[in-house]
Amino acid sequence: METDIETKYCQSCGMPLISDTDYGTNQDGSKNNEYCAFCFKDGKFTQDVTMEEMIQICLQYSDPFTMKNGESYTKEEALAGMQYYFPQLKRWKKD
Repeated sequence: METDIETKYCQSCGMPLISDTDYGTNQDGSKNNEYCAFCFKDGKFTQDVTMEEMIQICLQYSDPFTMKNGESYTKEEALAGMQYYFPQLKRWKKD
């Protein structure tokens, strides 16, 4: 099934934003289009962490992610991928 809508990803943790419940919320309760519900709620980040700390948090979920998408990565491969990808996300990008 093809779609014209490009998948959006959380600009903090990289989670795909697919359903409305995946999206975080702004201070006024409206949907935030850049961050997921785990990272951003009521207009604020839910955790005050560094990029490296966020990678370690996300690494804990790499096994379930691997099973769900059908691809298989070692923890080391997942870590290397996140270390490459995260600096490109809005929250972690250096100006």
